[in-house]
Amino acid sequence: MPISGIPSRAQLVEHLVRTRIAGDVATPRENNLSHYRELANGNRHYWLGLELGDRWSDEQDVLAVMAERVGVNDDPGYRYGQDTIDPDLTVDALERMAARLRKAADGEQRVLFATGHPGGLLDVHRATAQALRAAGCEIVVIPDGLQTEEGYVMQFADVAVLEHGATLWHTHSPEPMRAILRGLEGAGRPLPDLVVADHGWAGCAGQLGIDSVGYADCNDPALFLAESEGTLQVAVPLDDHVVSPRHYDPMTAYLLEQAGLNEV
Repeated sequence: MPISGIPSRAQLVEHLVRTRIAGDVATPRENNLSHYRELANGNRHYWLGLELGDRWSDEQDVLAVMAERVGVNDDPGYRYGQDTIDPDLTVDALERMAARLRKAADGEQRVLFATGHPGGLLDVHRATAQALRAAGCEIVVIPDGLQTEEGYVMQFADVAVLEHGATLWHTHSPEPMRAILRGLEGAGRPLPDLVVADHGWAGCAGQLGIDSVGYADCNDPALFLAESEGTLQVAVPLDDHVVSPRHYDPMTAYLLEQAGLNEV
């Protein structure tokens, strides 16, 4: 049954497993390992806007971090089949993100929201932006007319997204975030104090020295490596596109409650 109201930690863990946001997730092991290998081999598509140098050139080092921070199987000999996200690690990361959101609210900071996964996470970001605005934060409005080679950088419901062919676009690219930050600078406007995002949107902001927190799937290791190095403040492990975006609602409610934002 759907969870109404704000779940307890135990209820949220059960919900994450039942909806496959965590636990036995849809992403297969072979896909995870392929992405870890591509990152280690220097394929920048998998770096998500980060500069990893040669620090993660060993695929096994990447796997070790993903086992620690995400809960994937730590056996390098396990090559095929189901992989996992530890729901307790998901909730731990949500609580770390909540602390950073609370800091933003207390300081009435400028916050920018963005997603490369609008089909799954757009409403998570929208609800978080709404709560922070109610707490006194400035939600950054992006400049008009921004675009990249993939499409136009737009903003819907306070969340920056990529539009292509009149459709909101799934993208891992850091270029939309780079376009926003350059656009703000060009207009003489201050950069955000905090970016709440995912994929290359989060990685790009963190690499440029902006406080950044984000969501990432178990086949997107770059943000977890960045968190381990301190470039990204928080990376929340989850399946970032489950069958219904409503499945994320209890997670969002828990996040905002932990940040003290549900009663604002």
